[in-house]
Amino acid sequence: MPKKVVITGIGCLSPIGNSVNEVWQSLIEGVSGISSVEDDVLKTLRSTIYGGVKNLSNFKEDKTLKRMDPFIKYAVWAAEQCLENANLKDGWCDPYRVGTLIATGIGGLNNIEINAKKAFVDPSRVSPFFIPATIPNMASGLVSMKYGFKGPSFTISSACSSGTHAIANGAMMIQSGLVDAMVVGASEKASDLLGMSGFNSMRALSNRNDDPISASRPWDKDRNGFVLADGAGILLLESEENAKKRGAKVHAELAGYGFSSDAYHMTQPDETGAAAIHAMDQAISTAGIEKEELGYINAHATSTIIGDVIEASAIEKCFASSNPNLLVSSTKSLHGHLLGAAGALESIITILSLKHSKAPFTINLDNLDFDTSLNFVCDQMISYDSKYALTNSFGFGGTNGSLLFKKV
Repeated sequence: MPKKVVITGIGCLSPIGNSVNEVWQSLIEGVSGISSVEDDVLKTLRSTIYGGVKNLSNFKEDKTLKRMDPFIKYAVWAAEQCLENANLKDGWCDPYRVGTLIATGIGGLNNIEINAKKAFVDPSRVSPFFIPATIPNMASGLVSMKYGFKGPSFTISSACSSGTHAIANGAMMIQSGLVDAMVVGASEKASDLLGMSGFNSMRALSNRNDDPISASRPWDKDRNGFVLADGAGILLLESEENAKKRGAKVHAELAGYGFSSDAYHMTQPDETGAAAIHAMDQAISTAGIEKEELGYINAHATSTIIGDVIEASAIEKCFASSNPNLLVSSTKSLHGHLLGAAGALESIITILSLKHSKAPFTINLDNLDFDTSLNFVCDQMISYDSKYALTNSFGFGGTNGSLLFKKV
């Protein structure tokens, strides 16, 4: 039997709160984190709304962190929360058996943008810290340095599945016996000129600019694109043995995971949903449970015309016949789409859902535009008594990931 992997620490920054407690309260109250952009140049774009991380005055920056791209800062701050939440004591683990795996979908766009502008005027003005302050693995690197973790330190970049893949790969490293604990998750800050312009040019973003709170509307017939958002989610994974040895408080068990690739199109999901179904089936299989035991799915559902329908159909094909009471929602309706960090934040939300036995609800789902037997959670949270909940992440390049958590 593979080692059990448990979550003993969680921390996050997001459009709906800069702590786990703030995020859960926003989910209870249905408080949206979507707002209008403030930058004058961004206001000229087709879509001028986003989910930004705000109220950062309480977070400290040392000399090194001040030079870092915002996505790295978000990761470090979320990791600080996570490891404080884990209540670690001196000598809690051999430092060579603690690794860091913090993913990102795009990485340091802000720093690239700033230094590119300098380079076009005078290349000598590019910061000597540009490269180390921008590269994707520096989030993992700085966390390992800050806490003296000397195990594996690296990153994963797999578009909007990045955070999900980081969590699963961290768990597999523990199960392999290579490490006893992993700091995992993802961070993203793409709401700058390059990120916003790129997605605007693709016409992927909602342009409901006059009503930002109503812009992210998964499965609703009036949806017209996703809302770009920023943030980070970090989790501490430990072997159950190590957690018990140090008397850790356990939030949940990571019971199963699944991966697949559509092998279909760069940006569009396979209309059959076959690979998405495979990822969910694999998560159920690796957890060793029956489909009817699952209580809730935090869907990827980003509020795009095609993707929402394909995922809903895949969930229905996968579960409807065996689990007609399964609850489904998309919290992106509140916090927007954090790209590579989406799976990390939504994993934390799924864990909180299990802890409180309540399924978060989707706002703005006023008129479902397709026939389905799925039980979408709208307007208010719904209680459920299952021990299992699943979260999906699907990304450009056809990459898919599903994580299954167990209540403890």
